[in-house]
Amino acid sequence: MITKENTMTAEEIVQSSKKYTFFSWAVQSEVNPIPIDRAEGVYFWDADGKRYIDFSSQLMNLNIGHQHPKVIEAIKEQADKLCFAHPGTATEPRGRLGESLAEITPGNLNKTFFCLGGAEANENAIKMARMYTGRHKILAQYISYHGATHGAIALTGDSRRWAVEPTMPGVVHTLNPYCYRCPFGWTRDTCHRECIDHIEEVIQYEGPEEIAAIFLEGVVGSNGIIVPPDDYWPRMREICDKYGILLISDEVMSGFGRTGKWFAVDNWNVVPDIITMAKGVTAGYVPLGAVVVSDEIAQHFEDNKLSCGLTYSGHPLSCATGVATIEVYKQDGLIDNAAEVGEHLGQRLEELKSKHNSVGAVRYIGLFSVIEVVKDKMTKTPMATRNAKGAELATMNEVGKYLRENGLFTFIKANMIFIVPPLSITKSQIDEGLEIIDQALDITDAVAKA
Repeated sequence: MITKENTMTAEEIVQSSKKYTFFSWAVQSEVNPIPIDRAEGVYFWDADGKRYIDFSSQLMNLNIGHQHPKVIEAIKEQADKLCFAHPGTATEPRGRLGESLAEITPGNLNKTFFCLGGAEANENAIKMARMYTGRHKILAQYISYHGATHGAIALTGDSRRWAVEPTMPGVVHTLNPYCYRCPFGWTRDTCHRECIDHIEEVIQYEGPEEIAAIFLEGVVGSNGIIVPPDDYWPRMREICDKYGILLISDEVMSGFGRTGKWFAVDNWNVVPDIITMAKGVTAGYVPLGAVVVSDEIAQHFEDNKLSCGLTYSGHPLSCATGVATIEVYKQDGLIDNAAEVGEHLGQRLEELKSKHNSVGAVRYIGLFSVIEVVKDKMTKTPMATRNAKGAELATMNEVGKYLRENGLFTFIKANMIFIVPPLSITKSQIDEGLEIIDQALDITDAVAKA
C-alpha cells in the first residue's frame, strides 16, 4: 500500500518506471516521462507540484476532464458491489450501457460487443465483417492508425506497422483525402475528388465481391486531424452500398463529442454499418472498448455463431463507468461546449497561421485540431517529415521542450502540434494554452523561410 510515509519522490517515480517498465513506441533510453501525481479538470500536476494544462486529453481520451466526481463515485459504488462477472452472465451495467450506446449512435446501430480498448474493438469488427459478408479483404487508408494488435496494426497505414510485418493478410491500403497535401496534385479550388474515384478504382482492381469492409477513421486522429471534404463520407456510403461492402467508422479517437457531435460521422449525417469505439466511452477512467453494429448484422448472429470472445467482455466495472461517463457528457453539456469552444479555437488557430511564417496549415473540427509546421509556406516543406528520425526532429523537439518547460502538455508528431483538450475546457483556458504555443512557434519561425 502506498502511504504518505513511503511516497516516492519525482526522481524515484521516473527511475523505477524506467527501470522496471516499458514505454510505448520509444527507444527506452531516450524516454523522459513526466511523473504525474494528481489532476483536476484540464490540469495535472507532477510530483514536484508543477502544473500543466492538458492540451491532448492525455492520449486523446480524457474527454470529460480529469477526476470528474460523478464518474469517480460510480466507480467506487460499482467496486463495492461487483468488480467482475463472467462474460456469459448478464449485469445491470452491461445492459444499461448497451442501451445508452444504442440511444447515441446513429441510425439503426443498436447492438454492442464489449472489449477493453480500441485495438480490440477493431480486431472484433474485422471478424464480424468477415463472418457477416463471407468475404476476406479489407480496405483501409495509408494515413491511419487503428491499434497495435495483429489485425488492427494490419489496418494501420502509418509506419508503426512496419516493425511487425508481415501482418494479417487481406488488407489493402488507399490514399487519403489530404487536401493540404493532395496526393493527386489538386487544390481545393481545382479538386475533382480523385480521392473518392480512387477508392472505387481500387475496389475494381481487388474485386468488389472479395471485399468485406472499408475501415475509415471518423476523422483521422494521431496522424494529423485530416478532416475530409463534406461529400467524402456520404460518397463512401454510396460506394459501399453499391458493392455490398460494409462501411466501418473507427471512432476510437473522434467519438464522444470530440468533433462537436457524438460521433464524427454525425457531422455528415452518415450511418455506418459498424462503429468501433473506446477512449471517450469511459474517458479513460477505466479500460473499455466496443463494437456497435447495425440491426441487420445483429440479426445475422441470432442464427449464426458469433465467434468472438474475451475474458473481460462486458466487464461490470468498465460498463458502470461508461454509463456514468455518458451521463456526464449529457448533464454537463460537453458536446455543445466542444462545438462552441471549438469555433473559438478555430478562429485562434487561423490567427496563429496568419501570424507565423512557419505555420503552413491548421485543421480543426470541434476540439480536434492540429497545427502543421513547415519550413516554407510556398513549397509546404514540412519542418520534419512524417517518418523523421534523429537530427531532422531537432527543431520540433525544441518546441516540445519549450511547451513542457512552460507548463503545457500535448502530443507532437513529426511536424504537427496537436490541440485536443478535454471537452470541458473554457475559451479562456484555450487562450492560456495557445499563448504558450504562440511563443513556441517563434522557435520554428526562426528556421522557416520568411
